Amino acid sequence: MKSLTPKSSAINEEIVLQQTRHWLEKAVIGLNLCPFAKAVYVKNQIRMVVSKARHADDLLEELDRELDLLIATPASEIDTTLLIAPTQFEDFLDFNDFLELAENVIEEHDLYGVVQLASFHPKFQFDGTEPDDIGNCTNRAPFATLHLLREESVERAVQAFPQAEAIFEANVATLEKLGLAGWQKLGL
Repeated sequence: MKSLTPKSSAINEEIVLQQTRHWLEKAVIGLNLCPFAKAVYVKNQIRMVVSKARHADDLLEELDRELDLLIATPASEIDTTLLIAPTQFEDFLDFNDFLELAENVIEEHDLYGVVQLASFHPKFQFDGTEPDDIGNCTNRAPFATLHLLREESVERAVQAFPQAEAIFEANVATLEKLGLAGWQKLGL
């Protein structure tokens, strides 16, 4: 698989989308890391946007536009949005700091409780873990990604999957069984 490094100035949007789809199909859906993802993926209700932002401020403006579009569009057309930032945030801690600004944008739009923000990064690391801890892979994606979820969709999904709080533990168990070598064989 051809790789695009985060510092690349030329964005090949199709490669970014291809790698993101591969991650969705092999990890998120294939390993069932999110039991809710397959339904919206096969219905083509996931909007994937490759950011062309060169600075964090530009990405916040793109986030503004994506929030407006998500809310203005019926869930049957766009249920969730992945805003992919391939040229920003090589460092996970910088990305993690940026998330506070992204959350503020959601609040500025009066969308707290309406839209939820999830985040993914190639070097994602949970607090208190080592960088090579396989559990970190639950939130690793090919590129820094902001995932905008409609709260009503999350609530419906949780009702359909009553043990939603057990998803994270099941994901870690799946990844521990797979191991780092298995994760890498997926091409991730």
